[in-house]
Amino acid sequence: MPAPAAWAETPNAATHLPGPAFLVALIPDEDPDLEPTVRLYSPDEHVIPYKIMQWFMEQVADQVERCLIAFEEGEGEPEAVE
Repeated sequence: MPAPAAWAETPNAATHLPGPAFLVALIPDEDPDLEPTVRLYSPDEHVIPYKIMQWFMEQVADQVERCLIAFEEGEGEPEAVE
């Protein structure tokens, strides 16, 4: 989030500060029957099962790897995966 406007005149002052957390992983350590979840904080807060987030992050990692390989081989930008 932006730093206070009053800081604008201060040399070497930060222009942005950390905002509130928007992604939080919850691991239920008191009840082994509960699944871990990931919460996306927003006006209409979302809870995502850990398995879904894990799958999504695996897809992201695969896409990053494909992009890096394509750039190293000089093929330009690879097509987006939907």
